[in-house]
Amino acid sequence: MTFTAKIMLLGSGELGREFAISAKRLGAYVIACDAYDDAPAMQVSDAREVFSMLDGEKLGEAVERHRPDYVVPEIEAIRTEVLARLEEDGVNIVPSARATQLTMNRDAIRDVAAQELGLKTSTYRYAKNFEEVEAAAAITGFPCVIKPVMSSSGKGQSKVDGQAGLADAWDYAVANMRGDRQRVIVEQFIDFDYEITLLTVRHKGGISFCPPIGHRQERGDYQESWQPAEMSDAAIAAAQEMAAKVVEDLAGGGRGWGLFGVEFFVKGEEVIFSELSPRPHDTGMVTLLSQNLTEFDLHARAIMGLPVPETIRARPSASAVILADRESDRISYSGLDAAMAGGGDIRLFGKPTSRPYRRMGVALACAGSADDARRIARDAASKVQIHYGD
Repeated sequence: MTFTAKIMLLGSGELGREFAISAKRLGAYVIACDAYDDAPAMQVSDAREVFSMLDGEKLGEAVERHRPDYVVPEIEAIRTEVLARLEEDGVNIVPSARATQLTMNRDAIRDVAAQELGLKTSTYRYAKNFEEVEAAAAITGFPCVIKPVMSSSGKGQSKVDGQAGLADAWDYAVANMRGDRQRVIVEQFIDFDYEITLLTVRHKGGISFCPPIGHRQERGDYQESWQPAEMSDAAIAAAQEMAAKVVEDLAGGGRGWGLFGVEFFVKGEEVIFSELSPRPHDTGMVTLLSQNLTEFDLHARAIMGLPVPETIRARPSASAVILADRESDRISYSGLDAAMAGGGDIRLFGKPTSRPYRRMGVALACAGSADDARRIARDAASKVQIHYGD
């Protein structure tokens, strides 16, 4: 078999699916791994492995069996100490083992950003029991946000307006933690004007930035995104400076190539660091329509050492999620014709099961303005019907 690179993908959700497509277009052989079979990326990959990414022994065995050129994490919940050992043995971990270790837990990346790099963040404290939550909230004040240091897609996140809400928020965070660390971050609620994701690509030619992506969240999870987000030149420059600083640090002096999703709150001209993912970002699904090179194309190019444009542009576009409302393992869809009739485009992820609030697809639209694109995308998403079997 002839291929340009062998890539092992750790986590095979919708983001992994799009990345696999981009990598295969560049001639890569992709092994998709996840804890359940027939995950979205597995459906478009060359090979698959089914195991928990938190099972270090099976993770090491899979890498030894396939001997990939690149190991590409798509999720946070991974035995990162195994990735560090593999990297020491010469395996190329994307973007680096250090990046996966620090971003697996919100506390590690927040401490690097605030304490080591001096980036502006909200006031925050950590807690591993309810008494420490109460003490942390006394420092951050109300309203505050409580979320597990390790979770995904906003699970376990709550906004708390007063003392009476702390217990429920703590219980919700504990119930939705991933991994084996019972720890939360309690942070000051920023009364921001808007929040953005700045897709930042570190590649062999340097660092490139995509136009900022605005997004709206519910329950800590993205519901819609649009690009380009309106920002002043000064605010964009501040976000780019901070993003470049943290991305360079995460590279750890090594190759460190790949795409990073760096999140910021924006209040007037003030830009505040929020979080970072060393991989394509869910809000970046909008780039499937907005950019000639999607975030997945850029990630694949950077990883494989291929050219990435210095300047990346976007046409006004938006995405809106299509959510399930119940559990089922028998899923079908209708309404795609009506959804597309108004100018929207639909991407269904091919997930074999559903649960409440699980993302099953996304509606995309482009228009003369981001506001018009948002309206079209929301309308398209609302017309897709999910049907559940018994």
